[in-house]
Amino acid sequence: MKKLLIYSLLLVAFVTVSCKNESLQTYLVESQEKEGFITFDVPASVLQLSLDKASEEDKKAYESIKKINITGVPYKNLDATSYEAEKERLKSILKKSSYKELMKFKKDGANAAIYYSGDADAIDEIIAFGYGKEMGVGVARILGENMNPSQILQMVQKAKIDAGNLDLKQFKKIFDENNTSSETTE
Repeated sequence: MKKLLIYSLLLVAFVTVSCKNESLQTYLVESQEKEGFITFDVPASVLQLSLDKASEEDKKAYESIKKINITGVPYKNLDATSYEAEKERLKSILKKSSYKELMKFKKDGANAAIYYSGDADAIDEIIAFGYGKEMGVGVARILGENMNPSQILQMVQKAKIDAGNLDLKQFKKIFDENNTSSETTE
């Protein structure tokens, strides 16, 4: 009976400590259940690369990408307080994590930042985070192993999008929501 009590207390302590240190993974999972959020995963196989004709660098870049997670919430689905809360929550997660900032930029009222984890020439994760009152708040995470950004860029320029493997219903949701917002706005 004492062992059960000790194990129960340890489990509660572990869960409590885990909840205080929020991760991007936790944010992505929780966002799937939130109303108004758009989330989807894109497998690396969406990029159709003819591997028999590809250079060794292109093959290596392609094989380094595992998947892409995208989540966001359009501004029209938020009130001003919720918008600020989501923006600050993501900023806090990215600041407290082991991600290194690569660049920041602003354009037409939108703010974006690119982060990565790993070494500069062997990246394991790339994060694109953006927000703006015209678009809302969103984050994209590219997962891979020893990714080289310049090789990936070169490879993507040569690749074709494989529409057969792409769940276009996910993208349609984004466009439908954008059309709905422009129809209701006068």
